[in-house]
Amino acid sequence: MTSETLTRYDSADYLTDETRIAEYLEASMEEGGDDPAFIAHALGVVARANNMSQLARDTGISREGLNKALSGEGNPTLGTILKVSKALGLRLSFRAA
Repeated sequence: MTSETLTRYDSADYLTDETRIAEYLEASMEEGGDDPAFIAHALGVVARANNMSQLARDTGISREGLNKALSGEGNPTLGTILKVSKALGLRLSFRAA
């Protein structure tokens, strides 16, 4: 019997440039639909792929507050989402469904 070694998979490890980040968030919006917790979690993954401490400084939100809001179990306000998006160099936009 052979044993398999499993390694940890973290999407944040693969979000290495703006294009990958944008594609990841776009796919998350498609998959998550109207589930705000899913979208918040996806934004949290992007935040982890970057420097969370620097993001906290840039947004004026504590690191703990960001972790909670973007955990998928938090309930971030639109203001928080906009601050985080801007600090990450992203822009929230809408298009016709």
